[in-house]
Amino acid sequence: MTARIHSSLALRALSVCALMTAGMTPLLAADPAKKIQVFLLAGQSNMEGQGVVSMDHPQYYNGGRGNLAWSMEHSVSKDKMRHLRDAQGQWVVRDDVEISFKVRDTVRKGPLTVGYTGYGGSSHIGPELQFGHVMGDFFEEPVLLVKTAWGGKSLYQDFRPPSSGGAVGPYYTQMIQEIREALAALGDRPYEIRGFVWMQGWNDMCTDAAVPEYADNLVHLAADIRREFNSPRLPIVIGELGNGGPAEPNSRMQQFRDAQRRGTERLEYAMFVPTQNFARPPDLSPNVGHGHHWFGNAESYFLIGEALGQGMKKLLSPRDAQ
Repeated sequence: MTARIHSSLALRALSVCALMTAGMTPLLAADPAKKIQVFLLAGQSNMEGQGVVSMDHPQYYNGGRGNLAWSMEHSVSKDKMRHLRDAQGQWVVRDDVEISFKVRDTVRKGPLTVGYTGYGGSSHIGPELQFGHVMGDFFEEPVLLVKTAWGGKSLYQDFRPPSSGGAVGPYYTQMIQEIREALAALGDRPYEIRGFVWMQGWNDMCTDAAVPEYADNLVHLAADIRREFNSPRLPIVIGELGNGGPAEPNSRMQQFRDAQRRGTERLEYAMFVPTQNFARPPDLSPNVGHGHHWFGNAESYFLIGEALGQGMKKLLSPRDAQ
């Protein structure tokens, strides 16, 4: 579809201010006859988003290598990224795709652009940016991304779903609560939950007891999410913990990735999305000491979002082609 895109920051400010004055978000101001297509994005810090946008301090951000601005000029993906900036060089803002992301006690909500991470402002991106572009191009209807993510959280304990037995993880409960709050904020607008995206795993990979049961916990998570939202065929995309690129055979990282894949393969209407090829070296990245965060490389997060979106499209296509 042709994206409805603001072409300058001035136009963006006028449009957003007008909507706020009227008490409406862009999606609520859209054609009420069109059902909002909702996607649930969840996980830990790499779903929060650690890709640096433009910070380029020579000591703390490696002179800007690997940030989004640099990547749009120098990375192998630069041609794929052209749509992220408008003719004036500003970051594109789409009002046909909206994000709702609660950071601590504040819900950050608005049209798709850079900055919907745990840092506030527009300093970072996560997979939601390009995932939102892919979904926005795919649907004629407006799209809402509801993101719930917290750094340093495991599926083994923090996100533990009810079907796994034991104590339900507090962040599973909080995830469901925040999703329901975002849906309630739509008021009377019709919506449909179309997919769930899970990008998580570092803490489980680092926990001895968590790796052997990760596949089971993933299956339980999928079942409980589908049951919670009364959607037994809800498409589910699982992003690989691809940090660091190819793993050594029999390493803890490889064992964990195998568990992710095994769990996904046990699910119907689900897809495992490899991401290890999106890793970039630290010397071409902003955060040279943060391998657990893809070294802050914005190209990595862009490519992850693209792959997750393309995976979701494949799960959606048979139905939407009818």
